[in-house]
Amino acid sequence: MKREVYILRLNHRPQRDKRVTTHLFLAARALGASGGFYSGEKDEKVERSIEKVCRSWGGEFRISYVSRWRKKMHEWKKRGGEIVHLTMYGLPIAEVIDRIRRSRKSLLVVVGGAKVPRKVYELADWNVAVTSQPHSEISALALFLHELFEGKELALKFKDAKIMIVPQKRGKKVLKLESQSKDLTNNLSC
Repeated sequence: MKREVYILRLNHRPQRDKRVTTHLFLAARALGASGGFYSGEKDEKVERSIEKVCRSWGGEFRISYVSRWRKKMHEWKKRGGEIVHLTMYGLPIAEVIDRIRRSRKSLLVVVGGAKVPRKVYELADWNVAVTSQPHSEISALALFLHELFEGKELALKFKDAKIMIVPQKRGKKVLKLESQSKDLTNNLSC
């Protein structure tokens, strides 16, 4: 399952978007993305929040700020990767997901913030709609990753986790792993 998939969050605005951007990256991490980038305004609080989750819950997911999203998209294509832009105006996911899966190239999944510039649509190899209805970028990303990985992301185990949930019919059970984490997480490591 380990395909390189990174997220590019466009035009982050700390006062308005801090929770959305953080939740977008948390969903990306939990559902198998390799890491992420964000443009707009630099926000060290978002970066620290994601780092803190990774320290406790494991995995190698990292995010970084890019001042020029257009440059990042050009570099991605130059290195041989493909770009998927999630937009309600794109082609239905059901019509294109098999072709995106077959490609096996590294993916940069672009998710808009404020009004998305036309250049994003032009640079994308795929403009993909997860429904052609308004909804959140978080739900669009989650559904896209689920379709891309065909549900395998739901069984991910995260390398170097210090905390792990033990599924329960009722109640909550949390394990603090510390030294045991390597033995318990060899499955589908992230």
